[in-house]
Amino acid sequence: MKFIKRVTPFVVAISAMAFAGSVHAADTIKIGIPQPMTGPATQYGDQIQAGALTAIEAINAAGGVKGMKLEPLLIDDGCEPKQAVPAANRVINSGAKFAVAHACSGTTVPAVNVYEQEGIVAITPGATSPLVTDTIKPHYFFRTIGRDDQQGPFAAGYIAKQLKPKSVAILHDKQTYGSGVASQVRDSLAKDNVNVAFFEGINVGDSDYSAVITKLKSLNPDLIYFGGYHAELGLLLRQAREQGLKTQFMGPEGVANKDLVAIAGPAIDGLLVTLPADFTKLPGNEKVLEHFKTAKRSPDGAFTLTAYAAVQILADSINAVGTDPAKVADYMHANPFNTAIGKVEYDAKGDLKKFEFAVFKWDKTGNMEQLKF
Repeated sequence: MKFIKRVTPFVVAISAMAFAGSVHAADTIKIGIPQPMTGPATQYGDQIQAGALTAIEAINAAGGVKGMKLEPLLIDDGCEPKQAVPAANRVINSGAKFAVAHACSGTTVPAVNVYEQEGIVAITPGATSPLVTDTIKPHYFFRTIGRDDQQGPFAAGYIAKQLKPKSVAILHDKQTYGSGVASQVRDSLAKDNVNVAFFEGINVGDSDYSAVITKLKSLNPDLIYFGGYHAELGLLLRQAREQGLKTQFMGPEGVANKDLVAIAGPAIDGLLVTLPADFTKLPGNEKVLEHFKTAKRSPDGAFTLTAYAAVQILADSINAVGTDPAKVADYMHANPFNTAIGKVEYDAKGDLKKFEFAVFKWDKTGNMEQLKF
């Protein structure tokens, strides 16, 4: 996909403010977009940025919301937990009452408290950890993506019913997201009577995983599942193949980064990944795809259309009840929405009642094919 050029946070703020042109700030509805614009998770930020900005531009071109233009405020959170609260505070200090917020679960969990306390309606298109909404059961915070306790059982079901392994080894990166989804897969496999012979964490940032690969070679499992992000999986894949371990690998949406190809090389061939279904093929999305074509952005990516849908939901809610965040949150909890990811309905915690995950298989060049089963 075509990535948006990296800029400094200062320039981002200036460019975002200029987005509304000559329209006075009082005549705009500000939407904070805190997401990773620097660091190893920038591709996820690029996807959220592409989806949110395309939706905002399309809505503004059609007349805006209640006669007002939507004004995006791009904020870098680096996918770093320590930047979570400062990034959320920048949303608040900007005067925004709404946000398309955070790709990474480790960043989202601490930020939720800020949005909740300040009454900011925020939607994450990418954070899947149950801790995001289970910890404080927020009223103002929502998702347009499924939870790990939806994704994990889905992955485990595919493993048990389609791959039918005699044994599975599970690795994770000891972080909120990675360990969470790995635990969900482990527990779901146990319910399906699949033998999980190995469950262990690795250290983020290590450059040599020979020790754990040696353990895996001695176990010789039929499948290795990794919970975490692409940087660690890329090294695991490459080093495993170099050391003669040919076992099938599988991971969640957090590993689905094009940079994985550069790290793993041809070892990526055959990798299985659970991702949001390919919503570009959803009937009724023809106009949405035209908006991306007009904007000269790609609609591809795990979080692109979930970000687009987040803006649609905010716009539809504001159109219905006005710009009071409390009324918007109440409306979102009580009403369904037709979006770029299909019909969206929320439970009391702001989680989706249903979300469609799918399994994709990568080839050695990094291209993915959605598998039917």
